Amino acid sequence: MANLKEIRNRISSVSSTMQITSAMKMVSAAKLKKAQDAITAMRPYADKLTELLQSLSATLDADSGSKFSDQREVKNVLIVAITSNRGLCGAFNSNIIKEVNKLSKVTYANKEVSYLAIGKKANDAFKKTNKVIANKSAIFDDLTFDNVADIAQMLMDKFVAGDFDKIVIVYNKFKNAATQEVMTEQFLPIVPVEKDANVNLDYIFEPSKIEIVEQLIPKSLKTQLYKGVRDSFASEHGARMTAMHKATDNATELRDQLKLTYNKARQAAITNEILEIVGGAEALNN
Repeated sequence: MANLKEIRNRISSVSSTMQITSAMKMVSAAKLKKAQDAITAMRPYADKLTELLQSLSATLDADSGSKFSDQREVKNVLIVAITSNRGLCGAFNSNIIKEVNKLSKVTYANKEVSYLAIGKKANDAFKKTNKVIANKSAIFDDLTFDNVADIAQMLMDKFVAGDFDKIVIVYNKFKNAATQEVMTEQFLPIVPVEKDANVNLDYIFEPSKIEIVEQLIPKSLKTQLYKGVRDSFASEHGARMTAMHKATDNATELRDQLKLTYNKARQAAITNEILEIVGGAEALNN
């Protein structure tokens, strides 16, 4: 059994750790509220924009397709991996890295795969492959639509230029503080939507439907990427809050066990001292 000084040192160390994890939990909880409000407010707009785009696209002729809908033979694939810049958030980052590795080695096993890292953890995981075309980890220092839109525009330009035949994004979708779902979404080319014969879209468009779609597609793609980054940002704080809550509970349990061990050892030491005193007194009397 460890001596009393060692146990006291461990109690002090665990208590310090518990204070740190508790503080990190409260910080993440505060940031989560703002991030959750942002993604909750954005989703209806993003969904409605996608719905409108799909409704218009479904009425276009096949030869009127957009340059962003170009379905060509897939040889070069770009995976946009969205993680966080920091750890201590449970399996948040490792789930994304596992999914990206699965896509690279299974789904696109015979393709030339490259990566775009949004988040330091993604860059650290894939930079050794020498296939990371860009590291956009700094986006979380100033997370705005305009900054994310610049990344989306770069992706659109590379697709149109023929650098990549397919672009997918992998991120954590926020459900609640304790639950995040790994999502894999095709970014480009735009997935064609089948026409619905039951939907009547007999409208007069000004300007033309093609012009409207051409303006909506870039905006929709930028919104899609921004929603993914926002979802990941909210998921990160939810995952970190949950992880720090569990860490605090574990530290509390360990501290209580150490205190119990310390008290037992202290009681045993006192008992031994009493026995030694009594034994010495009896020896003197004899």
